[in-house]
Order: sequence, then C-alpha cells, then structure tokens
Amino acid sequence: MSERISILIAEDCLLVRDSVARALSTDPDVSVVGVAADYDSALEQVDRHRPTMLVTDVRMPPTSTDEGIRLAQWLRTAHPDVGVLVLSQYVEPRYASGLLEGGSAGRGYLLKERVSHFDELGEAVRQVAAGGTVLDPLVVETLLAQPRSAAVLNRLTPREREVLGELATGFSNRMIAQRLVLSQRAVEKHINAIFAKLDLTADDAVDRRVKAVLMFLDGGPG
Repeated sequence: MSERISILIAEDCLLVRDSVARALSTDPDVSVVGVAADYDSALEQVDRHRPTMLVTDVRMPPTSTDEGIRLAQWLRTAHPDVGVLVLSQYVEPRYASGLLEGGSAGRGYLLKERVSHFDELGEAVRQVAAGGTVLDPLVVETLLAQPRSAAVLNRLTPREREVLGELATGFSNRMIAQRLVLSQRAVEKHINAIFAKLDLTADDAVDRRVKAVLMFLDGGPG
C-alpha cells in the first residue's frame, strides 16, 4: 500500500490504548492520528481526522455495551470508506454479526490478546485498510461450533470445514495452502466445493468467502 494507513484508536482503558498504539507504531506504514476514550469522542475525532480506519473496543462509555459496533454501523453511512477493526476480550458471535451487518468489506474482529502479536495485528490492519475482512480464529471456531450451524456444516467434509475456517480468518489461497500443507490447486478445489455445497453463486453481493461464515451467524443459507 503506497499511502500510510492513518488510524484512530477508540478504547477507554489507557493501558490497552497505549499497548495498541505502541504495537501499531512498529509499522512504518501506519500512523496513529488520534485516540478516543468514549463513543462521543470517537464520533468527533473520526469527523476531524478522516482516518483510513478505526481500531475500536467493543465496549466503551457511556453505556459500556456495544459502542464499538454502533460506531462501525454509523460509519457505513457517515464515512463508508473508513475501515473498522474491532478488538474485544469477548468471543461473541452477536458482535461479529453486528459488525458485518450490511457488508463485510473493510471490517475485522480480533480478540485483544492479538495485540501482543505485532505481526498478526499489523497484517489485520493492512487487510482491513485494503477493504478485506478479518475474523479472529477463535471467533470462527465459536461460530462453527454453534448447534444451529450443524445442518449446513454436515454438507462439508472435514477438510472442507478446515479450509472454511482458514477462509474466515482472511487468509489467501496461497497462505491456506501453506498452513494446511496442500497445493494451491487443491485449495481452490476445496473452496469451489464449499461454495457449491453452501449454494453460494458468483453473483452474491457479499464476498463468498465471508458469506460462507455469515451463513452460520444467520442460522443457515438464505
């Protein structure tokens, strides 16, 4: 990416906020342009700085419930070009569902424990800033383990389920091939089989890679 990625951090905990800022500052292509400790301040600073993306906690004042998700939803209309990476200590499918509602492009959901893994955080920031989608592996595991997903998952082979989990975390075909020790051609075949079994056609408005996971949030196809 030729231009620097400008980031606004919205997090009420000073320790976490500083940790995220330090982690991001290790990347020469990233610039932290502002920090906010609550919902209203985040709204104001997004308008002021127009960052490439917002890195936000799920829960902040004034209610400490779902402010980060509401910020992401507000941005869809107010600043649709601003990406959002949510950092949470909770593995909550409903948060992921709220974040991705209305479209998956430029959206990410990671657990806060990833902050200490600079490479993972940096890669997530780059993917979201480029319009991609990132879901934490533990969130994906939770989604795939939901009983309501069983009917859909039963269509897939164990290897296809494994590939689906890798897809949902945002990995490219090349990375999936490396991680699962497969050829890229084999990965492509598995992905095409997943799309076919989940009735995902090429004209789906939402990226089929992410739609495959969203189906579990919605309780099945359709």
